Amino acid sequence: MSVKKLNRYIAMEIATPTLIGIMIFTLLVLMGRMIRLVEMVLNKGVPLAEVSLLFLYMMPAFMVITLPLAFLMGILLAFGRLSSDAEIIAMKANGISLQKILKPVFFMATLTALATAILSIYAGPASNNAFRSKIYDISTQKADVGIEPQIFNDDFDDLVIYANQLEQKSGLINGVFISDERSSSTPSIITARTGQIISDPDDLSLSLHLVDGSIHRQTTREEQNTYQVIDFASYDINLDIDRELAPQGERRKKEKELSWFELTTLIKNSPDQQRKAELTVELLNRTVLPFTPFIFALVGVPLGIQTTRSGRGGGFALGLLVFFVFYILYSLTKTLAVDGGVTPYIVILPVLVFLFGGAYMMKMAINEKRLELLDRLQDFTTNVFRNKKKS
Repeated sequence: MSVKKLNRYIAMEIATPTLIGIMIFTLLVLMGRMIRLVEMVLNKGVPLAEVSLLFLYMMPAFMVITLPLAFLMGILLAFGRLSSDAEIIAMKANGISLQKILKPVFFMATLTALATAILSIYAGPASNNAFRSKIYDISTQKADVGIEPQIFNDDFDDLVIYANQLEQKSGLINGVFISDERSSSTPSIITARTGQIISDPDDLSLSLHLVDGSIHRQTTREEQNTYQVIDFASYDINLDIDRELAPQGERRKKEKELSWFELTTLIKNSPDQQRKAELTVELLNRTVLPFTPFIFALVGVPLGIQTTRSGRGGGFALGLLVFFVFYILYSLTKTLAVDGGVTPYIVILPVLVFLFGGAYMMKMAINEKRLELLDRLQDFTTNVFRNKKKS
């Protein structure tokens, strides 16, 4: 077999499970948001096309994670099969060293890294902006058509809105009654002669503007129990559209919507050290993630070669373990940098640890030496995988 055919063969061995992994892992991540989005179609009357766009806008943020993970799985499965079928031994017997076999691996790692960089630096922020804008558009439409006259509308959490009359053309609401329980210690009853939904495209905010009304508020704290009545000529209630329509627990940070240029500019000009730390962590996050395919290549090849005893199941479980250890360490350093007052550059530490660890493992694989620790870890993950499969 010529070198060109060999490179193409190994590249295809990696590419096939990688592509399958991308689809599976991305679908699994999206499943957590799917129920919420289906509710928008069935209960809120949001068009299916609009919800499909939300799915599309969410994908880049998830694929930054699922793409390197799928690549790691692709390497493990490919080299696990090549090793179990003795193809690695056959290649070495024909004078093809592991260094030569690694060329298509790092070619695929480069392609994966470029795709991850595009997603992380360009597509991610753009899709986050598009996602927020689409949420705003849907929320505006939902607010206009969702408030029905003479019906208690509870579309917004902790807010129940009742409209006696609704003028369809102008959107003016007559006879407004609102139960506001957003603050558990001070629940309020608000009445107003008229009200109207007002949207602000610049701030992507939505509010209910009330005219000529009163607020009835009772404090329920132990130290005091008072009843207040406040009359107003006009009063605005903010409708938190991010919390109401974004998938639960998926309220996007503003840093993720900023372009590379905006991030660097804000880091230079921000006087707030906490804000600067958050921005720096986001910038480093976009810088570091594209290098993970190279790290997973260094780690994945030795692991794949050494997983002959456990088969594909053990290799898959071991790959998940490696990824989760890296991801947990990486998330921990991000938390320390943002909330713990540690330097933001600590987020590079897990990358360096896996880089040097992977380089050592690769050196052992080139010298045809087995790592006993990997054998023990492989046996552990295989047993876990088999026990879960039996149960």
